[in-house]
Amino acid sequence: MLSPRALRAHLLVARLAGTVATTRERSLSRYRMFAARDPRALIGLEPEYDWCFDELLQLMGQKCGVSADPAHASGQDVIDPDRTIAALDAFADRLATVAATGAPVLIGTGHPHRLLGFYAALAAGLSAAGCGVLTPAQGRSVDITTRFGVRTYNLDYVRGVALMREPGARAPRSEPGAHTHSPLPVRVALGAAADSGGPLPALVIGDHGWVCGAGQLGFEAIGLADSDDPAPFVGEAEGRVSVVVPLDDTVRSDYYRPLTRYVLNRACLSQ
Repeated sequence: MLSPRALRAHLLVARLAGTVATTRERSLSRYRMFAARDPRALIGLEPEYDWCFDELLQLMGQKCGVSADPAHASGQDVIDPDRTIAALDAFADRLATVAATGAPVLIGTGHPHRLLGFYAALAAGLSAAGCGVLTPAQGRSVDITTRFGVRTYNLDYVRGVALMREPGARAPRSEPGAHTHSPLPVRVALGAAADSGGPLPALVIGDHGWVCGAGQLGFEAIGLADSDDPAPFVGEAEGRVSVVVPLDDTVRSDYYRPLTRYVLNRACLSQ
């Protein structure tokens, strides 16, 4: 098993934690958007508390390790690797608990270009442990507002992982799916699961709107989030998201493989 010390070294070298590619300017901008309740930053969460910018900055300092100094307004963000490892441990523990019961799960990502492999390995491990990996609403069209206007995508599943595709996409390896922060896909998936009378997930695993949207609807959710996405961390602070792992979510996909091995080993899931 990869040791925490070796994992920490990898996080720093791969820039998954430590000094990351996310700029301080972008993070602060997203915190201000969240404080103003901009839907683009809420990504499906409806905060119970009226978070102001300073409170968000303090929270993100506690959860991610970013600087809590508002005067630090430029440069690169920093994520504390020890917080990342602690959250990965909690993430793996939740997987182990669900696997022990064989409960159904739903897995989805708004970052298929980077994180599909990570989530697909979790889907395989949970399936081998007897968990049903749900695929509700496959092929369903979803209209998502983007900076280019409203665009229609189709909900698809690759190796048990939900993602959005442009209509007609053939899923070449270079284009595994579309990047989105929207909570609409998970709402559609969960709504379809409920309407079918089939099983509902005991746990939703993912990022962006998948985590926040599921948590807002009352489903247990765990996932990954970058330092410029305060919504999942607010959801965790308010009790609607169980675990959020702080890390850079846009590095090369193969850089997440050591994290995959670490989580699967800790959760006692087959690889």
